[in-house]
Amino acid sequence: MKDFFYFSRWERRGILLLLVLIFAIAGGSEAYLRHRNGRATDTAGGEEGVAARQEYAAFAASLQKKEQEWIRRTSAYDRIPQPPVQLAPFDPNTADSAALRRLGLPGWMARNVVRYREKGGRFRRAEDFKKIYGLTAGQYETLRPYLRIAPEDTVRVTAQLYLPPAKADSTERPFKYPAGTVVDLNSADTTELKKIPGIGSGIARMIAGYRQRLGGFYRIEQLAEINLDYEKLRPWFSIRVDSIRRINLNRAGIDRLRRHPYINFYQAKAFVEYRWKYGELRNLKVFALHEDFTADDLERISHYVCFE
Repeated sequence: MKDFFYFSRWERRGILLLLVLIFAIAGGSEAYLRHRNGRATDTAGGEEGVAARQEYAAFAASLQKKEQEWIRRTSAYDRIPQPPVQLAPFDPNTADSAALRRLGLPGWMARNVVRYREKGGRFRRAEDFKKIYGLTAGQYETLRPYLRIAPEDTVRVTAQLYLPPAKADSTERPFKYPAGTVVDLNSADTTELKKIPGIGSGIARMIAGYRQRLGGFYRIEQLAEINLDYEKLRPWFSIRVDSIRRINLNRAGIDRLRRHPYINFYQAKAFVEYRWKYGELRNLKVFALHEDFTADDLERISHYVCFE
């Protein structure tokens, strides 16, 4: 056995060198595999980010394409030469399309203003004018000093927040709740609303009607949207937000969505087109960069939608 396992000095050196090469190759292979797996993980994360950006870019491009198609369908009106810009005071509730075009508005935007008025819409404040679809912040700031709204248009025709005087032959006054009484704004019917001091039949119907359109109130300040002094009414109301009726954004159509006071036609169209292209919605974050939505819009809408 001693003679069988005998190696010369050169043979021992060759065996030692061979062992060193074997360990070097094994260690290098392990390091290479770990490095490749790490790069694959980083690439996968990067690919997800790229895919998300591509998805949003495709969605934005589809909306832009739809808008361009709509503009082309209405381009006959816009082929009328744009008159020179002549800035002058104007009332958005009475100015015709020609006057609006002289202010620098394109034909399709002027026609939208006229159609809005024809459907009963009114501009109550100067800030209402900047809600016109397509009007940029720069255009609004240019026209803002020239906006003139007639006094009769700045106030809605609503019931007054006081009790009507009792008739001379009346011996009984309507029953009113004593101070300290609190009722739920989202469940009180008109009969109960009229028992609150300062609320008559007209205001009770107005509150109930607006509550029906909204699906419920989520804060008392919303009463200001129907020109009521919510500070005077605050001590009388509590609000149960769990009773708010929500709209399923994955099922509702454009007509249903646009009937809500906080959702306009273009926002409703954006919701529906996203569903067509990408499937069901999970949240409203995808519209954070959309030109038709502000942060305030999304915050208000979030109280009235669900994704079931």
